[in-house]
Amino acid sequence: MKAFTKNKYGGPEVLQLEEVEKPKIQDDHILVKVEANSANPADWHILRGKPFFARFTFGLFKPKDKIPGADFAGIVEEVGNNVKQFKPGDRVFGETLKGGAFAEYICAPANVCAIIPDGIDSKVMASIPIAGVTALQALITHGKLKAGETVLINGSSGGVGHFAVQIAKAWGARVSAVCSDKNLDFVKNLGADEVIPYDKENIHQHKEKYDLIIDTNGNLNHEDFVRMGRRGVLVGFTNMGHMMSVLLKSVFSKFPLAQFTAEANIKDLEILASLIQNEKIKVHIEKTFPYKNIPEAIGYIEAMRTKGKVAMVWEGLEED
Repeated sequence: MKAFTKNKYGGPEVLQLEEVEKPKIQDDHILVKVEANSANPADWHILRGKPFFARFTFGLFKPKDKIPGADFAGIVEEVGNNVKQFKPGDRVFGETLKGGAFAEYICAPANVCAIIPDGIDSKVMASIPIAGVTALQALITHGKLKAGETVLINGSSGGVGHFAVQIAKAWGARVSAVCSDKNLDFVKNLGADEVIPYDKENIHQHKEKYDLIIDTNGNLNHEDFVRMGRRGVLVGFTNMGHMMSVLLKSVFSKFPLAQFTAEANIKDLEILASLIQNEKIKVHIEKTFPYKNIPEAIGYIEAMRTKGKVAMVWEGLEED
């Protein structure tokens, strides 16, 4: 099968498209013929081995996992022992941070996959797992958001942010969203009740108070969380020093601030699939790349200026 592989840490240029052995089915796993992927900041962080402490998980001197990629959607070809919820022919989507998705086939744990609703395109569903699960868990699992509450979402136009705005609205919250002035209309159309353009108003001096602060951008200080929120969730980070400063101050503060790494599970993926099916949330795909241009897609997402998501499709293999 065709797959993108990496043998060292670096930028998108270290990826090579080559023929590799098709993965064999394992217990508790499903073998999926990949139809689409999406790119995430996690992909380029893992590709570059940054921040450095991540290498203790992904390989200290060189990557342990040869094939990168987390988000995928496709068709089940084979199911392993103990798998009851899927069968060959099912259309599924899911993610695994252990990699393997940037290939024609992936053998993925069944517990990080869910069924694609009828009539929904694979590239739409491939764009959901990491960003959608992160937004859902930030708001609901860790943020404890309830209907009628107010939430400020900092970084509302990107992959996680554009899902967070829509999920918060679906939960009945009043949403204030922070983005650049050029993305103001985009975020308003997502359903935000109020949009604050950070290039016209200094968010570090914003005086309003909210029940929940979600920081997907990672540039809020601990003082910002305390001033503007009653509780907060830190999702993204601009650099390790800033994140450690915020978390260290929270240790000595009574302000409830959560920081987490999202982990996919069937329940959350099914919630997201239901929200898509019932048109409570929509995926904005800014750009779609053919599979041969997956390195270019990762470079595009690394520029950190994407509205919504970037997708990649595995089409035209018969022409090769």
